Amino acid sequence: MDKLKIGIIGLGTVGCGVYKTLGHIDNVEIVKIAVKNINKPRPVDVPASLLTDNPYEIVNNPSIDVVVELIGGLEPAYSYLESAIKNGKHIVTANKELLAKKGEELFNLAEKYNRVILYEAAIAGGIPIIMPIKTILAGNKITKIHAILNGTTNYILTKMDSDGASYEEVLKEAQELGYAETDPTGDVEGFDAAYKITTLATIAFKKRIKLENVYREGITKIRKEDMAKANEFGYKIKLIATATIDENNNADVRVHPMLVSKDATLAHIDYVTNAVFLSGHPIGDILLSGPGAGEFPTASSVVGDILSIAAEFGKTDYMLPMMRCNHTTTANPVKIEETFNKYYISITAPNAIGVIAKIGTICANKNISLSSILQKGVSKDNTADITVITEHCQEKLIREAVNELTDCTVNSIIRVAD
Repeated sequence: MDKLKIGIIGLGTVGCGVYKTLGHIDNVEIVKIAVKNINKPRPVDVPASLLTDNPYEIVNNPSIDVVVELIGGLEPAYSYLESAIKNGKHIVTANKELLAKKGEELFNLAEKYNRVILYEAAIAGGIPIIMPIKTILAGNKITKIHAILNGTTNYILTKMDSDGASYEEVLKEAQELGYAETDPTGDVEGFDAAYKITTLATIAFKKRIKLENVYREGITKIRKEDMAKANEFGYKIKLIATATIDENNNADVRVHPMLVSKDATLAHIDYVTNAVFLSGHPIGDILLSGPGAGEFPTASSVVGDILSIAAEFGKTDYMLPMMRCNHTTTANPVKIEETFNKYYISITAPNAIGVIAKIGTICANKNISLSSILQKGVSKDNTADITVITEHCQEKLIREAVNELTDCTVNSIIRVAD
Protein backbone atom coordinates (compact mmCIF):
# COMPACT_ATOMS: atom_id res chain seq x y z
CA MET A 1 0.00 0.00 0.00
CA ASP A 2 1.31 3.45 -0.87
CA LYS A 3 2.01 5.60 2.15
CA LEU A 4 0.33 8.97 2.67
CA LYS A 5 3.10 11.53 2.30
CA ILE A 6 2.98 14.51 4.62
CA GLY A 7 4.94 17.68 5.26
CA ILE A 8 4.94 19.33 8.68
CA ILE A 9 5.34 23.07 9.18
CA GLY A 10 6.50 23.63 12.75
CA LEU A 11 8.41 21.38 15.16
CA GLY A 12 7.59 22.90 18.54
CA THR A 13 5.94 21.07 21.41
CA VAL A 14 3.02 19.75 19.35
CA GLY A 15 5.15 19.10 16.27
CA CYS A 16 7.52 16.95 18.32
CA GLY A 17 4.55 15.00 19.67
CA VAL A 18 3.25 14.42 16.16
CA TYR A 19 6.69 13.31 14.95
CA LYS A 20 7.05 10.83 17.82
CA THR A 21 3.52 9.46 17.35
CA LEU A 22 3.81 9.02 13.58
CA GLY A 23 6.96 6.98 14.11
CA HIS A 24 4.73 4.07 15.17
CA ILE A 25 2.34 4.32 12.20
CA ASP A 26 3.09 2.38 9.03
CA ASN A 27 0.90 4.00 6.37
CA VAL A 28 2.16 7.59 6.77
CA GLU A 29 5.54 8.94 5.67
CA ILE A 30 6.99 12.30 6.71
CA VAL A 31 8.67 13.78 3.65
CA LYS A 32 9.78 17.14 5.03
CA ILE A 33 9.59 19.27 8.19
CA ALA A 34 9.91 23.07 8.06
CA VAL A 35 11.53 24.81 11.05
CA LYS A 36 12.87 28.29 11.75
CA ASN A 37 16.29 27.08 12.83
CA ILE A 38 17.61 23.78 11.50
CA ASN A 39 20.44 23.68 14.06
CA LYS A 40 18.31 24.29 17.14
CA PRO A 41 18.54 21.46 19.75
CA ARG A 42 15.27 19.52 19.96
CA PRO A 43 13.86 16.75 22.15
CA VAL A 44 13.50 14.52 19.08
CA ASP A 45 16.20 13.06 16.87
CA VAL A 46 15.20 14.11 13.35
CA PRO A 47 17.37 13.23 10.35
CA ALA A 48 18.91 16.38 8.88
CA SER A 49 17.61 15.40 5.44
CA LEU A 50 14.02 15.89 6.66
CA LEU A 51 14.54 19.46 7.84
CA THR A 52 14.22 22.69 5.89
CA ASP A 53 13.95 26.33 6.88
CA ASN A 54 11.80 27.08 3.82
CA PRO A 55 8.13 26.04 4.25
CA TYR A 56 7.57 26.46 0.51
CA GLU A 57 9.71 23.37 -0.01
CA ILE A 58 6.72 21.59 1.55
CA VAL A 59 3.91 23.68 0.08
CA ASN A 60 5.27 23.35 -3.47
CA ASN A 61 6.48 19.74 -3.27
CA PRO A 62 4.37 17.67 -5.70
CA SER A 63 5.04 14.45 -3.80
CA ILE A 64 3.42 15.70 -0.57
CA ASP A 65 -0.26 14.85 -0.10
CA VAL A 66 -1.02 16.56 3.23
CA VAL A 67 0.39 19.70 4.84
CA VAL A 68 0.27 19.72 8.64
CA GLU A 69 0.45 23.29 9.95
CA LEU A 70 1.57 23.66 13.58
CA ILE A 71 3.10 27.15 13.79
CA GLY A 72 -0.01 29.08 14.83
CA GLY A 73 -0.90 32.70 14.17
CA LEU A 74 -2.45 34.36 11.15
CA GLU A 75 0.57 34.98 8.94
CA PRO A 76 2.54 33.42 7.40
CA ALA A 77 0.36 30.38 8.20
CA TYR A 78 -2.52 31.57 5.99
CA SER A 79 -0.25 32.16 3.00
CA TYR A 80 1.33 28.72 3.38
CA LEU A 81 -2.03 26.95 3.52
CA GLU A 82 -3.51 29.01 0.70
CA SER A 83 -0.63 27.96 -1.54
CA ALA A 84 -0.81 24.35 -0.33
CA ILE A 85 -4.49 24.05 -1.21
CA LYS A 86 -3.93 25.56 -4.64
CA ASN A 87 -1.16 23.00 -5.11
CA GLY A 88 -3.56 20.15 -4.37
CA LYS A 89 -2.69 19.43 -0.72
CA HIS A 90 -5.09 18.42 2.00
CA ILE A 91 -4.66 20.31 5.28
CA VAL A 92 -4.43 19.36 8.95
CA THR A 93 -4.05 22.29 11.36
CA ALA A 94 -4.15 23.11 15.05
CA ASN A 95 -4.39 26.86 14.39
CA LYS A 96 -7.39 28.29 16.25
CA GLU A 97 -6.59 31.93 15.43
CA LEU A 98 -6.32 31.23 11.72
CA LEU A 99 -9.63 29.36 11.65
CA ALA A 100 -11.45 32.05 13.62
CA LYS A 101 -10.17 34.88 11.44
CA LYS A 102 -9.80 33.32 7.99
CA GLY A 103 -11.67 30.04 8.19
CA GLU A 104 -14.37 31.04 5.73
CA GLU A 105 -11.81 31.94 3.05
CA LEU A 106 -9.80 28.75 3.62
CA PHE A 107 -12.82 26.44 3.58
CA ASN A 108 -14.20 28.07 0.42
CA LEU A 109 -10.82 27.69 -1.24
CA ALA A 110 -10.57 24.06 -0.15
CA GLU A 111 -13.97 23.32 -1.64
CA LYS A 112 -13.01 25.02 -4.90
CA TYR A 113 -9.95 22.76 -5.19
CA ASN A 114 -11.74 19.69 -3.74
CA ARG A 115 -9.48 19.42 -0.70
CA VAL A 116 -10.29 18.87 2.97
CA ILE A 117 -9.20 20.83 6.03
CA LEU A 118 -9.25 18.95 9.35
CA TYR A 119 -8.68 20.77 12.63
CA GLU A 120 -9.66 18.62 15.61
CA ALA A 121 -6.66 19.87 17.62
CA ALA A 122 -7.62 23.55 17.21
CA ILE A 123 -10.52 23.60 19.66
CA ALA A 124 -9.88 21.52 22.75
CA GLY A 125 -6.50 19.86 22.32
CA GLY A 126 -6.88 16.16 22.95
CA ILE A 127 -10.65 16.22 23.50
CA PRO A 128 -12.47 14.87 20.42
CA ILE A 129 -15.21 17.40 19.69
CA ILE A 130 -15.29 18.46 16.01
CA MET A 131 -15.58 14.98 14.50
CA PRO A 132 -18.25 13.86 17.00
CA ILE A 133 -20.33 16.96 16.22
CA LYS A 134 -19.89 16.45 12.46
CA THR A 135 -20.66 12.72 12.54
CA ILE A 136 -22.34 10.93 15.44
CA LEU A 137 -24.10 14.11 16.66
CA ALA A 138 -24.97 15.33 13.14
CA GLY A 139 -28.67 14.62 13.64
CA ASN A 140 -28.88 16.92 16.65
CA LYS A 141 -29.90 20.55 16.82
CA ILE A 142 -27.36 21.93 19.26
CA THR A 143 -28.49 25.18 20.87
CA LYS A 144 -26.12 25.75 23.80
CA ILE A 145 -22.42 25.43 24.54
CA HIS A 146 -20.67 26.10 27.85
CA ALA A 147 -16.98 25.33 27.78
CA ILE A 148 -13.64 25.72 29.53
CA LEU A 149 -11.29 25.99 26.58
CA ASN A 150 -8.08 27.48 27.98
CA GLY A 151 -5.88 25.52 30.35
CA THR A 152 -3.72 28.47 31.40
CA THR A 153 -6.61 30.54 32.74
CA ASN A 154 -8.24 27.50 34.31
CA TYR A 155 -4.98 26.71 36.10
CA ILE A 156 -4.68 30.28 37.38
CA LEU A 157 -8.26 30.44 38.63
CA THR A 158 -7.98 27.01 40.26
CA LYS A 159 -4.81 28.00 42.12
CA MET A 160 -6.30 31.34 43.18
CA ASP A 161 -9.24 29.43 44.59
CA SER A 162 -7.31 26.64 46.32
CA ASP A 163 -4.43 28.78 47.66
CA GLY A 164 -6.25 32.02 48.37
CA ALA A 165 -3.59 33.76 46.26
CA SER A 166 -3.79 36.84 44.06
CA TYR A 167 -3.92 36.78 40.28
CA GLU A 168 -0.42 38.28 40.07
CA GLU A 169 1.07 35.65 42.40
CA VAL A 170 -0.43 32.71 40.55
CA LEU A 171 0.40 34.11 37.11
CA LYS A 172 4.07 34.31 38.09
CA GLU A 173 3.97 30.71 39.31
CA ALA A 174 2.21 29.57 36.11
CA GLN A 175 4.90 31.25 34.01
CA GLU A 176 7.67 29.56 36.01
CA LEU A 177 5.98 26.17 35.49
CA GLY A 178 5.55 26.75 31.77
CA TYR A 179 1.72 26.87 31.91
CA ALA A 180 1.68 30.56 30.96
CA GLU A 181 3.69 32.38 28.31
CA THR A 182 6.09 35.22 29.10
CA ASP A 183 3.46 37.41 27.45
CA PRO A 184 0.23 35.75 28.65
CA THR A 185 -2.14 38.21 26.95
CA GLY A 186 -3.57 35.73 24.47
CA ASP A 187 -4.69 33.46 27.30
CA VAL A 188 -5.55 35.74 30.23
CA GLU A 189 -7.43 38.33 28.15
CA GLY A 190 -9.60 35.62 26.58
CA PHE A 191 -8.35 35.78 22.98
CA ASP A 192 -7.48 32.07 22.82
CA ALA A 193 -10.88 30.99 24.12
CA ALA A 194 -12.63 33.47 21.81
CA TYR A 195 -10.93 31.97 18.76
CA LYS A 196 -11.97 28.49 19.84
CA ILE A 197 -15.62 29.25 20.66
CA THR A 198 -15.98 31.09 17.32
CA THR A 199 -15.14 27.94 15.38
CA LEU A 200 -16.86 25.56 17.79
CA ALA A 201 -20.14 27.52 17.65
CA THR A 202 -19.93 27.72 13.86
CA ILE A 203 -19.66 23.92 13.66
CA ALA A 204 -22.25 23.16 16.35
CA PHE A 205 -24.89 25.65 15.17
CA LYS A 206 -24.24 25.09 11.45
CA LYS A 207 -24.16 28.88 11.05
CA ARG A 208 -21.14 31.12 10.53
CA ILE A 209 -20.08 33.04 13.61
CA LYS A 210 -17.96 36.14 13.06
CA LEU A 211 -15.09 36.66 15.52
CA GLU A 212 -15.76 40.40 15.65
CA ASN A 213 -19.21 39.65 17.13
CA VAL A 214 -17.83 37.54 19.99
CA TYR A 215 -17.74 39.43 23.29
CA ARG A 216 -14.46 38.87 25.12
CA GLU A 217 -13.38 39.58 28.68
CA GLY A 218 -10.38 38.06 30.48
CA ILE A 219 -9.49 37.14 34.05
CA THR A 220 -7.03 39.90 34.94
CA LYS A 221 -9.57 41.75 37.13
CA ILE A 222 -10.55 38.72 39.21
CA ARG A 223 -9.46 39.19 42.84
CA LYS A 224 -8.81 36.63 45.55
CA GLU A 225 -11.61 38.34 47.47
CA ASP A 226 -14.00 37.46 44.64
CA MET A 227 -12.91 33.83 44.88
CA ALA A 228 -13.65 33.75 48.60
CA LYS A 229 -17.05 35.41 48.21
CA ALA A 230 -18.03 33.13 45.34
CA ASN A 231 -17.35 30.13 47.58
CA GLU A 232 -19.51 31.60 50.32
CA PHE A 233 -22.42 31.87 47.91
CA GLY A 234 -21.90 28.33 46.58
CA TYR A 235 -19.98 29.11 43.37
CA LYS A 236 -16.60 28.73 41.67
CA ILE A 237 -15.24 31.31 39.22
CA LYS A 238 -14.29 29.97 35.78
CA LEU A 239 -13.47 31.54 32.41
CA ILE A 240 -16.39 30.27 30.35
CA ALA A 241 -16.73 30.27 26.58
CA THR A 242 -20.47 30.23 25.99
CA ALA A 243 -22.71 30.21 22.94
CA THR A 244 -26.47 29.95 22.49
CA ILE A 245 -28.70 30.23 19.45
CA ASP A 246 -32.47 30.63 19.27
CA GLU A 247 -35.08 29.62 16.72
CA ASN A 248 -34.69 32.99 14.95
CA ASN A 249 -30.98 32.42 14.25
CA ASN A 250 -29.85 34.88 16.94
CA ALA A 251 -26.50 33.77 18.35
CA ASP A 252 -25.10 34.98 21.66
CA VAL A 253 -21.41 34.01 21.67
CA ARG A 254 -18.96 35.26 24.31
CA VAL A 255 -16.04 34.58 26.62
CA HIS A 256 -15.87 35.97 30.15
CA PRO A 257 -15.49 34.92 33.79
CA MET A 258 -18.60 33.40 35.36
CA LEU A 259 -19.73 32.23 38.76
CA VAL A 260 -20.56 28.56 38.24
CA SER A 261 -22.64 26.70 40.81
CA LYS A 262 -20.72 24.09 42.80
CA ASP A 263 -23.51 21.67 41.81
CA ALA A 264 -22.43 21.96 38.14
CA THR A 265 -19.76 19.68 36.69
CA LEU A 266 -17.92 22.60 35.07
CA ALA A 267 -17.21 24.03 38.54
CA HIS A 268 -14.98 21.03 39.22
CA ILE A 269 -12.97 21.08 35.99
CA ASP A 270 -9.67 22.18 37.51
CA TYR A 271 -6.11 23.12 36.62
CA VAL A 272 -5.23 22.62 32.92
CA THR A 273 -8.17 20.34 32.13
CA ASN A 274 -10.68 21.49 29.49
CA ALA A 275 -14.34 20.59 29.12
CA VAL A 276 -17.14 21.17 26.63
CA PHE A 277 -20.82 21.00 27.62
CA LEU A 278 -23.32 20.69 24.76
CA SER A 279 -27.10 20.84 24.92
CA GLY A 280 -29.26 19.81 22.01
CA HIS A 281 -32.09 17.67 20.68
CA PRO A 282 -32.46 14.72 20.77
CA ILE A 283 -29.23 14.06 22.71
CA GLY A 284 -30.03 16.31 25.68
CA ASP A 285 -26.99 17.38 27.69
CA ILE A 286 -23.51 15.89 27.29
CA LEU A 287 -20.08 16.84 28.58
CA LEU A 288 -16.70 15.95 27.12
CA SER A 289 -13.63 16.58 29.26
CA GLY A 290 -9.91 15.91 29.08
CA PRO A 291 -6.48 17.45 28.41
CA GLY A 292 -6.93 20.60 26.37
CA ALA A 293 -3.30 21.12 25.44
CA GLY A 294 0.14 19.59 25.68
CA GLU A 295 2.48 17.60 23.47
CA PHE A 296 0.74 14.25 23.23
CA PRO A 297 -2.93 15.20 23.82
CA THR A 298 -2.80 17.69 20.95
CA ALA A 299 -0.70 15.32 18.84
CA SER A 300 -3.41 12.70 19.36
CA SER A 301 -5.95 14.91 17.60
CA VAL A 302 -3.53 15.94 14.83
CA VAL A 303 -2.56 12.34 14.07
CA GLY A 304 -6.21 11.27 14.19
CA ASP A 305 -6.97 13.81 11.45
CA ILE A 306 -4.01 12.60 9.38
CA LEU A 307 -5.21 9.00 9.62
CA SER A 308 -8.76 10.02 8.65
CA ILE A 309 -7.34 11.34 5.40
CA ALA A 310 -5.10 8.29 4.98
CA ALA A 311 -8.08 5.95 5.31
CA GLU A 312 -9.83 7.51 2.29
CA PHE A 313 -6.92 8.77 0.25
CA GLY A 314 -7.07 7.50 -3.34
CA LYS A 315 -10.39 5.69 -2.80
CA THR A 316 -12.84 8.45 -3.67
CA ASP A 317 -13.04 11.62 -5.73
CA TYR A 318 -14.78 13.50 -2.90
CA MET A 319 -13.10 12.74 0.39
CA LEU A 320 -14.72 13.03 3.87
CA PRO A 321 -17.91 14.85 2.85
CA MET A 322 -19.27 14.99 6.43
CA MET A 323 -16.15 16.82 7.64
CA ARG A 324 -16.35 19.58 5.06
CA CYS A 325 -17.67 23.07 5.63
CA ASN A 326 -21.32 23.31 4.57
CA HIS A 327 -22.38 26.64 6.10
CA THR A 328 -24.34 28.92 3.82
CA THR A 329 -25.74 31.46 6.30
CA THR A 330 -24.35 33.67 9.06
CA ALA A 331 -25.97 33.86 12.49
CA ASN A 332 -27.43 37.14 13.70
CA PRO A 333 -25.13 38.46 16.45
CA VAL A 334 -26.57 39.35 19.85
CA LYS A 335 -24.83 42.34 21.44
CA ILE A 336 -23.71 41.87 25.04
CA GLU A 337 -25.74 44.93 26.12
CA GLU A 338 -28.93 43.17 25.07
CA THR A 339 -28.26 39.90 26.93
CA PHE A 340 -29.95 38.88 30.16
CA ASN A 341 -27.84 37.46 32.99
CA LYS A 342 -27.54 37.16 36.71
CA TYR A 343 -24.73 39.27 38.20
CA TYR A 344 -22.34 39.22 41.14
CA ILE A 345 -21.31 42.77 42.09
CA SER A 346 -18.70 43.62 44.72
CA ILE A 347 -19.01 47.14 46.11
CA THR A 348 -17.01 49.22 48.59
CA ALA A 349 -19.35 51.85 50.05
CA PRO A 350 -19.21 54.49 52.78
CA ASN A 351 -20.39 53.06 56.11
CA ALA A 352 -23.41 55.29 56.34
CA ILE A 353 -27.09 54.88 57.11
CA GLY A 354 -29.14 54.11 54.02
CA VAL A 355 -26.34 52.92 51.73
CA ILE A 356 -27.84 49.47 51.20
CA ALA A 357 -31.26 51.04 50.75
CA LYS A 358 -29.80 53.36 48.10
CA ILE A 359 -28.30 50.40 46.23
CA GLY A 360 -31.65 48.65 46.38
CA THR A 361 -33.49 51.73 45.14
CA ILE A 362 -31.15 52.28 42.19
CA CYS A 363 -31.58 48.64 41.17
CA ALA A 364 -35.36 48.78 41.62
CA ASN A 365 -35.55 51.87 39.41
CA LYS A 366 -33.78 49.88 36.69
CA ASN A 367 -36.15 46.93 37.13
CA ILE A 368 -33.31 44.87 38.62
CA SER A 369 -34.41 42.34 41.22
CA LEU A 370 -31.87 41.33 43.88
CA SER A 371 -31.38 37.71 44.85
CA SER A 372 -29.15 38.56 47.82
CA ILE A 373 -27.27 41.50 49.33
CA LEU A 374 -24.65 41.02 52.02
CA GLN A 375 -22.53 43.38 54.12
CA LYS A 376 -19.69 41.92 56.17
CA GLY A 377 -18.15 44.23 58.74
CA VAL A 378 -16.65 47.69 58.48
CA SER A 379 -13.05 48.45 57.48
CA LYS A 380 -10.68 50.75 59.35
CA ASP A 381 -11.30 53.47 56.78
CA ASN A 382 -15.02 53.33 57.68
CA THR A 383 -16.10 51.68 54.46
CA ALA A 384 -18.35 48.66 54.09
CA ASP A 385 -17.80 45.68 51.82
CA ILE A 386 -21.13 44.88 50.14
CA THR A 387 -21.85 41.97 47.82
CA VAL A 388 -24.92 41.90 45.59
CA ILE A 389 -26.25 39.03 43.49
CA THR A 390 -29.08 39.89 41.12
CA GLU A 391 -31.80 37.92 39.43
CA HIS A 392 -31.89 37.87 35.61
CA CYS A 393 -31.72 41.36 34.16
CA GLN A 394 -30.50 43.12 31.07
CA GLU A 395 -26.80 43.95 30.77
CA LYS A 396 -27.36 47.54 29.72
CA LEU A 397 -29.52 48.15 32.81
CA ILE A 398 -26.80 46.75 35.08
CA ARG A 399 -24.30 49.13 33.49
CA GLU A 400 -26.68 52.06 33.99
CA ALA A 401 -27.23 51.11 37.64
CA VAL A 402 -23.49 50.79 38.31
CA ASN A 403 -22.91 54.24 36.81
CA GLU A 404 -25.38 55.67 39.33
CA LEU A 405 -23.48 54.27 42.31
CA THR A 406 -21.47 57.49 42.44
CA ASP A 407 -20.66 57.31 46.17
CA CYS A 408 -19.36 53.75 45.89
CA THR A 409 -16.46 51.87 44.34
CA VAL A 410 -17.51 48.92 42.22
CA ASN A 411 -14.69 46.37 42.53
CA SER A 412 -16.05 43.53 40.38
CA ILE A 413 -18.97 42.68 38.13
CA ILE A 414 -19.10 39.01 37.18
CA ARG A 415 -21.93 37.22 35.40
CA VAL A 416 -23.48 34.18 37.05
CA ALA A 417 -24.03 31.00 35.02
CA ASP A 418 -27.58 29.63 34.83
